[in-house]
Formats: sequence, structure tokens, C-alpha cells
Amino acid sequence: MEISENLKQAYNEQYSDSTRVWRESGAKTKSENIISLCGGHDFKKVLEVGSGDGSILMWLDKADFCPEMYSVEISKSGIGQIKKRELKSLVEVKYFSGYEIPYPDDFFDLVICSHVIEHVEFPRLLLREIQRVSKNQVFEIPIDFSLKVDQKTEHFLAYGHINVYTPFLFRFLLKTEGFQIIRDKRGFYSNENMRLQYNGNRKKMLVFNFKKMIYRLIPRLKDIKPHTYTVLTAKAGPGLQIM
Repeated sequence: MEISENLKQAYNEQYSDSTRVWRESGAKTKSENIISLCGGHDFKKVLEVGSGDGSILMWLDKADFCPEMYSVEISKSGIGQIKKRELKSLVEVKYFSGYEIPYPDDFFDLVICSHVIEHVEFPRLLLREIQRVSKNQVFEIPIDFSLKVDQKTEHFLAYGHINVYTPFLFRFLLKTEGFQIIRDKRGFYSNENMRLQYNGNRKKMLVFNFKKMIYRLIPRLKDIKPHTYTVLTAKAGPGLQIM
């Protein structure tokens, strides 16, 4: 099975040198979340599913995260950007259909899937394929949910976000697909990344920092509405038996 032709065309030319600084800024925090959750584990062979332009791979490579990294990506422009980086620990980068990962069962110690699931037409199919090829997994998603999320449809579609989660809903999805939650983390976007996102707009940055302060002061709010949710998982069983 492949992703739809519309999605394929949308992502084929998604990545270029012009967005590299912004993507690398965001990827720094994402890579730090991965390293934090994986502390104490020795992962030697790691695959990133949906690597984009390879920004996360770059930061993991700089941190000597593992000796062997692999990448699969649906975007031709993304694959081109990844190859340009010439990362020392990157063994290979392959094109994939969006659902079928071209490696054998349990080939990887860890699969990383960061800010991908919210873009996927059939997330359960991709989750099953990730579980097939790996022993452990790290997922990160943006927390787009709000009480007025339906009024922001055009905003999220502009980013290609077609699935919306809370940490609780995402854990439910993972558990029903046979993943065991080992540890998780709720996070916030960095000021550096948001300055690039807002193009230095002081008013938007003030609102951003005020909201972040409120979330941090009220633990329950942080639990429900962080900016990102990152989780380390392992195989726990076959998952849903009704499908």
C-alpha cells in the first residue's frame, strides 16, 4: 500500500536549503527528547521513519547516539537533503511507500518516528509496520488538540496535520496496537525555534511565553496541553484482535 498521490506530490518538493535553519532549530529539541528518553539503553541499529531533511539525524549523529543509523523517507527532496549531509553514522537512506518499510522483522533495535503520525492517512497501518521491524520505538507528536480545534482546520491542514491527539489519546492508540509504554515526556517548543516561526514578532513571542509559563505553573495543564508528547515504547503483544 502507498500513500495517496496527493500526499506524495505535496511532500516531494517539501524540503530545500531555504527551510534548513528553521527545521534544524526544531529538530534540536526533538533529538534532545529522544536522547533523554533513551538514556540507559544501548541501541546500536536505529531507523528513523519519515526523516524529512535529516535534521534529527544530524543532531543524533553529532551526539554519537548510535553506531548505525538508517532512514526511510517518502519525499525525493527530503532524501536529497539527507544525502547532502554526509552523516558519519548514516548507513543508508531509502525511499519508502509510506506504509511498507523495506527491512526484515526485528531488524532494528529502535525506530524513531517524530512528528510523522499526525500526517499519516492510516496511522495504525504504519504503527504495525514500525512494530514489525523494531524492538523499541520512540514517537513524538505535536499536541494540536484544543476545545476549538475544529475551528482551526485550515491552519492545521496548512501544516499537513490530518490527525489530532492529546497525550492520553495517543497512548490509547499505542496500547491498542500492542505497544508497551516505557517512559514518556511532555515538552515545549524552544524560544529559538518560535522566534524563527514567528519571524521575530514580539507580540506573538510574549503570548507564547505567557502560555508556556501558565502551563508550567499548573502541572495538570502541562499534562493535558504541552506542545509535544514524546514516548519510548516496546512490543507488548499483538494489539487489536477485532481488525
